[in-house]
Amino acid sequence: MKLSAKLILFITSSKLAVVLLFVISLPFLVNGIVSEYISYSLRLQQDKVIRIIHKNGINYYLQGDNNYGSYTMLKEEYIALEPSTANTRIDTIKTAKRLVERDTLNYRILMHTFNYEGKNYLLEIGKTTSSINQYNKPLQRLALYVLMGLIALSLLFDLLFTRALIRPLGKIIKSKLIDRKFPFKNHPAPIRTSTYDFKYLDESLILLMEQINEAFEKEREFTANASHELMTPISILQNKMENLIGDEQLNEEAVVKIADMMKTLDRLKKISRSLLLISRIENEQFAKSDSLKPAALIREVLDEISHRLEEKNLDISVQLNDQVLLKGVNHDLLFQLFYNLINNAIKYNVPAGNITITDQEISQNSYLITIQDTGIGIAAEELPFIFDRFRKANLKENVGYGLGLSIVKSIAAYHNVTIKVSSTLQKGSTFKLYFKLK
Repeated sequence: MKLSAKLILFITSSKLAVVLLFVISLPFLVNGIVSEYISYSLRLQQDKVIRIIHKNGINYYLQGDNNYGSYTMLKEEYIALEPSTANTRIDTIKTAKRLVERDTLNYRILMHTFNYEGKNYLLEIGKTTSSINQYNKPLQRLALYVLMGLIALSLLFDLLFTRALIRPLGKIIKSKLIDRKFPFKNHPAPIRTSTYDFKYLDESLILLMEQINEAFEKEREFTANASHELMTPISILQNKMENLIGDEQLNEEAVVKIADMMKTLDRLKKISRSLLLISRIENEQFAKSDSLKPAALIREVLDEISHRLEEKNLDISVQLNDQVLLKGVNHDLLFQLFYNLINNAIKYNVPAGNITITDQEISQNSYLITIQDTGIGIAAEELPFIFDRFRKANLKENVGYGLGLSIVKSIAAYHNVTIKVSSTLQKGSTFKLYFKLK
C-alpha cells in the first residue's frame, strides 16, 4: 500500500473514531449544556424578580396575602414566593417533584432566600424537565450536522495537504527508481521540496547513482582494456607455439603438450573476445540501424550450424512468420544472440532430441520468439544465475552456461528484449524472447 493511501486511511479512521466517540457522548454533553443553560435562565429570572421587588415592593407579588404562586397555562413554568424563617439560608438549583392542581410534575427548581425590609422570604422558580428535554434532540441533530460538516472539510483539507506533502516523494520515486535501467545515462535534476527528509533522500539517491555509475564505468573500462591487451600476448604465444610444432626435432610427447597449451590459449582468446564484445555492447558501440526479418535471420543461423544438428541427429522445427519485421536493430548482434541460444539447445540436447522455434504476435507492439529443446535442462535453483558471467550450471554433467548467455543478456538488454526462461531437469529448457515492434 502506498504511503499516501496509508496516511489517508489513518486520518479517516482516526476521524471516524472521533465521530463515534462524539456520537456516544453527545446525549450526555447536550444534557449538560441544556442543564447549565436552564440554570443560567433561572438565575436571570431570580435577579429579575428581586429587582422588581426592590423597585415596586413585596406587595407587587403578595398583594396583601402571605404567599404568592403563579404558573403558565401548560404548567411548564411556575414562580412561588412565601415568607421564610429568619435564620434560613437557601440558594440551590435542583430537580424535584411539585404538585400543581393535582398534577405531580418534575421540575428543575431554583430555591433562593432573601431579606426584604427585615423579613426573610423564600423564592422558588421552576421549569418542567419535559420542556427542558425538548431541546435535546434538536441540539443533538444540530451538533451532529455541524460535526459531520467539520469532519468532511477537515478530511478534504487533510487529503489535499497529504497529497501536497508527499508529492515530492512521488517525484523522487518516479525520477530515480521507476523504469530506471542501469547504467544510468542521464542525471535527473534534484526535486524541489521544503521537506528536509525528502531533500536528503533525493540527494542521497543522486549521490548513490553517481557512485554506482562511476564504479560501473571503471569496471567496464578495465574489462575492455584487459580483454584488448590480452589479445596481443595471446596471439604472440599462439604464433610461437605454431612455430614450435613445426620444428621436426620435437618428439611426439612435446608436440602433444604444445597442442594442449594451444587449446588453452585458444580458450583464453575466446574468453577475451567475449568479454570485449560484452564491453562494446554495454558501451553502445554498435549501431542499431538495421531492419530484418527474424525468420530469415534464424535461417542464416541454421545454415551455419546445421552440421551440429546432424552430428547429434537432432530434429529441428521452425515455424516463424516471414512477414514480421524488426526495425532499429543490429543484425550481427541478433545473429550472435540466436546463434548462442540455438547452439546451447544443440550442445545440451540429448541424442535424437528435438528443437522447436516458434513465434507469436502478442499485440501490435509485442512479438514473441520461443526456443524450446528436449535437453538435460537446468536445475530450478540455478535458473536465476544462468546469465551471470562465468556462472556454471549442471556441473555433474560437465557442461554449463558461461559467457555465451552473458552475451545473450547484454545483446537483449541493448535491444530492449525481455528474456524469460523455464526449465525442467532431463526434460528440456524454453527460452522466450519478447521484442518490441516499432
